[in-house]
Amino acid sequence: MALSLTKGQKISLTKEGGSGLTKVAMGLGWDAVRPKGILGFFSRPKEIDLDATCILFGTAKNIIDVVWFQQLQSKDGSIRHSGDNRTGVGDGDDETIVVDLTRVPANVTSLIFTINSFTGQTFDQIENAFCRLVNLANKQEIARYTLSGGGRVTAQIMSKIYRHNGEWKMAAIGEPANGQTFLDILPTVVPFV
Repeated sequence: MALSLTKGQKISLTKEGGSGLTKVAMGLGWDAVRPKGILGFFSRPKEIDLDATCILFGTAKNIIDVVWFQQLQSKDGSIRHSGDNRTGVGDGDDETIVVDLTRVPANVTSLIFTINSFTGQTFDQIENAFCRLVNLANKQEIARYTLSGGGRVTAQIMSKIYRHNGEWKMAAIGEPANGQTFLDILPTVVPFV
């Protein structure tokens, strides 16, 4: 059974995912808020273009690589993005970033996962936003972080996977930010590395 994480909570991926954990997927999902009342029943959901990003950091908090809609694979091939979902329509993961933990270069100490509203809509127009970590060997969900609060922000620093004493761990961050791409929110991201 998956752990439901709260903001700031940390877990050991080895303990939760098993010692053989080698490949994980960070799934990100969201829905547009429907209008209330009878109009909401007959209306189509708004299309909201959120973008999932994985920023690879080194020991000196330097960016080593970025996987996002403009670069769907890390230069070393250890991380892959499913592609840009521009609507959020449908159930489940809207964008997925797959990480082969065995292939992440040793100089990468943390992976930060963010969501940005590329079209500038704020998170008060979004509901059911989450990120979840899945063990790809058995398709079991290891952990889930549900975004609550929304607000008049255009980005969220969702979570991080990081190395600590030779093992991988995950931390739920849930920090709001403003910006249409990861470049806009870097000053807010860096303290979490």
